[in-house]
Parts: sequence; structure tokens; C-alpha cells
Amino acid sequence: MNDVTNGTGDLAVNLRCATKRFSIASNSSILDGIDFKIATGEFVALVGKSGSGKTTLLRILAGLESATSGDVIVPQARTVVFQEPRLIQSMKVWENVVIGIKDVQDLRALAIAALAEVGLETLAENWPAKLSGGEAQRVALARALCRRPKLLLLDEPFGALDALTRLNMQQVVRTLCSRYKPAVLLVTHDVDEALALADRVLVLSNSKIALEVQIEAERPRRMGTGKLLEFRSQLLRSLGVESD
Repeated sequence: MNDVTNGTGDLAVNLRCATKRFSIASNSSILDGIDFKIATGEFVALVGKSGSGKTTLLRILAGLESATSGDVIVPQARTVVFQEPRLIQSMKVWENVVIGIKDVQDLRALAIAALAEVGLETLAENWPAKLSGGEAQRVALARALCRRPKLLLLDEPFGALDALTRLNMQQVVRTLCSRYKPAVLLVTHDVDEALALADRVLVLSNSKIALEVQIEAERPRRMGTGKLLEFRSQLLRSLGVESD
């Protein structure tokens, strides 16, 4: 396997025949010969059934797991936002945002600026235990984006939120990604969420990319429109679900 962490030019992610087996000796693969690319500034959503390998693929791109074989080309500057905010309870909100950052003279100022972008600068001195679920996830997003990643990986980041908070967070993510233009991979089981956010949607099924759909619709998107309904039906059929 050639695992290169160097995105080049306008291409941030390039997977070539990436395979992940349960064990080296196993013939059974959770990912089998995956090929796809993500351009700088492109927002791609990856959908699939539970256990299809979506999170495994994201973890390979994040460097948290290795592919068994194939080429994995990603930028060094990449960050992950998980479903759980993963905040350190013994550190204040602003300290969580800049944890691990070095060579910055005023870390608190950097944290406040990042928190302001997600509307939480007034909570900088709070402890994480005092945050709502949506606020905690905004802090996690601020922590990721203040590092100015070339690749932002989102692992079902809204899955634990209520419906209204989820919609608000989608708007925050859409605005910030439009502003900073990282390459984005969103792993989600929610087809409507993928359609609302992504430029392109991939369906992972039977260890392979089974379908790729370019979402040619203006933003903000109204989910009841004809073209989006067609895309939705196409994606659901690929997942084995018959839509109304």
C-alpha cells in the first residue's frame, strides 16, 4: 500500500483502489477497490446502510486506520468532527477549541475568533458541562475549523441532535465551508441531509461505491422541489428503499 499524505493542486483527496480487509489473511473486505476524488472546496456526502463501511473509510482518510492496499492521497492539514463533541470536561470552552495548537502567541484570541464564527464567543469561559448538545457540537466545529484544514471530515456530526438544532447546525456548516472552502466529506445515514449540503453524493454498498450523484441544484435548497425529489428517489433506490 502506498499511503501518501500529500494533496496536490485542486485535488484534496484521491483514493485509488483502496481496500480494507477485516484481517490481512481474510478474503472478506469492508472496502473493496474504492476509487474517488474530492476537489478543494467540494462538499461530498457519503451515505450507506449501517455497517457498510462509511466510518471505516472516513477513519482511513483521517489517518486513524490504514487501508490494507491501494493509494490514499490526502492533505496533511485535516480534521475530524465526530458525532460526539469529545470535549474535555476539565477545560474551559475556549481551551477546548485550541487544544494541541502550538506556535500561536495568543491562543485565547484565536479561540474567541473561532467561537465567534459559530456564535458562541460569549460562552468562552464556560465549562463544557453547561453546554447544550448543539452548543457542544458548535465548539467541536470551531475547534476543527480554527486549524484551517484542507480536508474537513464529518462523521455523522448531527446524529445526536434534535431536528431543529440539526437544521441550524447544517446552516452553520454550510456557511463556514462556503467561507473557508476546505474539501469536505460528510458521512451520514440521512439522504435528505446529504441532499441539503453536498455538491455530490456517493452511496457505499457491498464494499464499493455503488452510485455517484452530482447534485445540480441551487442553494438554499427546498427539499420538495422536483429535481431534488428525483435525486432523493435515485439515492433511496440505491440503498434498497422504495420512496413514495
